[in-house]
Amino acid sequence: MLERVFQLSEHDTNVRREIIAGLTTFLTMAYILAVNPNILGTVMDRSGVFVATALASAIATFIMAFLANYPIALSAGLGLNAYFAYTVCLGELGGEADAFTICLTAVLVEGIIFIVLSAFKAREQIINGIPANLKNGISAGIGLFVAFIGLQNANIVVANDSTKVGLGSFANPEVALALIGFIIILVLVHYNVTGSVLIGIIATWILGMIAEKIGWYVPNPEAGVYSVFPDFSQGLQLGGIANTAFHFNFGWAATHIVQFVAIVFSFLYVDLFDTVGTVVAVADKAGLLDKDGKMPRVGRVLMSDAVGTVAGACLGTSTITSFVESSAGVAAGGRTGLTALTTGIMFLFSLLLSPIFLAIPGFATAPALLYVGMLMISSAKRIDFDGDLADVAGAYMAMLMMPLAYSIATGIMFAILVWVILKVVEGKSKDISPVMWVVFILFALRIVTLVTNFQ
Repeated sequence: MLERVFQLSEHDTNVRREIIAGLTTFLTMAYILAVNPNILGTVMDRSGVFVATALASAIATFIMAFLANYPIALSAGLGLNAYFAYTVCLGELGGEADAFTICLTAVLVEGIIFIVLSAFKAREQIINGIPANLKNGISAGIGLFVAFIGLQNANIVVANDSTKVGLGSFANPEVALALIGFIIILVLVHYNVTGSVLIGIIATWILGMIAEKIGWYVPNPEAGVYSVFPDFSQGLQLGGIANTAFHFNFGWAATHIVQFVAIVFSFLYVDLFDTVGTVVAVADKAGLLDKDGKMPRVGRVLMSDAVGTVAGACLGTSTITSFVESSAGVAAGGRTGLTALTTGIMFLFSLLLSPIFLAIPGFATAPALLYVGMLMISSAKRIDFDGDLADVAGAYMAMLMMPLAYSIATGIMFAILVWVILKVVEGKSKDISPVMWVVFILFALRIVTLVTNFQ
C-alpha cells in the first residue's frame, strides 16, 4: 500500500529509509514545540498554543505527504510568530482586549487568500514581481529580529534608560545558561549531529534544572520567573486548546479595515516568498527539480502550506509554513511523502509529552532563536551592494528597521516605500511591477493612518 501511495520505487527509496528520514526531520524541527508556546504564550494560553502547534503541524504535514508527495514538513514559522506576538498584539494592538483574536483572524484571511492564489497559480507570479535584493534583505532582517528576541528572552540584552538597550548581567543564570546553550548548538552543528538545535535546548534546560537545584536559579512567579521542572500533576494539559481554537474577531476587522489589511499583508508578504524559497531549496537538495530547475506539483506544495495556515488559525497558532529543516530528512534519504507522514505522526505523538515541552523556559529556547537568526542573516550575502541604489537601499532599510523598530511589518514597509520612490527618482518606473505598486499604495495608506492616528 505504501509503495502504491508514495511511489517509493520510482523515487529509488524504501520504507525504512523514509521513516528514518521522517524521524530525522522531526528531531531537527521539534524545537518549535517549545519555542512557539514561549513566543505566542506572551499573549495567549501557552498550553493551548502548544496543542495548536502540534496539531496544525501534523495536519499540514499530512496534507503535504498525501497531496504533494514531498518530504517536506511544516509548522509555525519563526519570525511570523514573533510578528504576531510582539509587533501586532503587544505593539500595534496593545490597547485592545484579547488582541490575539485579531491576529488569528488576520492569519485565517491570509491563509484563505493563499488558497485562492495557489488554486489560480498566481503565487509564483507574485514572487517573480518582488526584487531579489528586497527578498534577501527581508530574510536577513527577520533573522536579526528573531535573534534580538532570543537575546531579550534570556536577558542577554536588557532595557537601558540611557541607551535604550544594554548588556544584561552575567550574574544572572539565564544569561550564562543561554550563551552556553548557543555554544552547545554550534558545536553539535560542527560535528553534524542530528537534532542539534533540539539537543541544545534540552541541554540548556537540564543545566537550568541543576541551577535551580543548587539555588543559583531562583523561581519567583510574581516576577515572572517560574520553576523549570515539568509539572505532571495536572496531566497532559491539552485542555488549553479551548482558549485558542476558533477565537476570531471579525467585528474589529470590519471596523478597522486599513489597519487590518496592513496586518494581513505583512503576514502574506513574508510567508509568500519564504515558503517558495524553502520548498525549492529542499527539492533541489533532494534532486526533485526538473531539467529546467522547476518543481513538479509545486501548486500542491503551496496549497498544503495555505491549508495548513488556515488550520493553524482555526486551532490557535500563527502562520504555518514549510520548514527548511526538512533538508535534514532529505539528507537522510527522504524522497517522498512517507517522510512527511512520519514527521506528522511524531507531531501527534508529541502531545503526550506536553508537560515536558511546556516546562522548557525562555532562556533554554533562546539559543535556538540565536542559531536560526544566524541562518536567516546569511541571506545578506546574496544582496548585490554594488548594484542599483534602490535595490540596495530597500534591502538595507529592511535589515535596519526590523530589529530596531521591533517590527517585521515596519521593515517591509520602509523597504518597499524607499525602493519604489527611488525607482521613480531614477527614472526606472518601468521596473516597478504591478504587485509592487499595489504594495506601495497599501503601505502609503498605512502611513496616512499612522500620521492622522485614524484606526
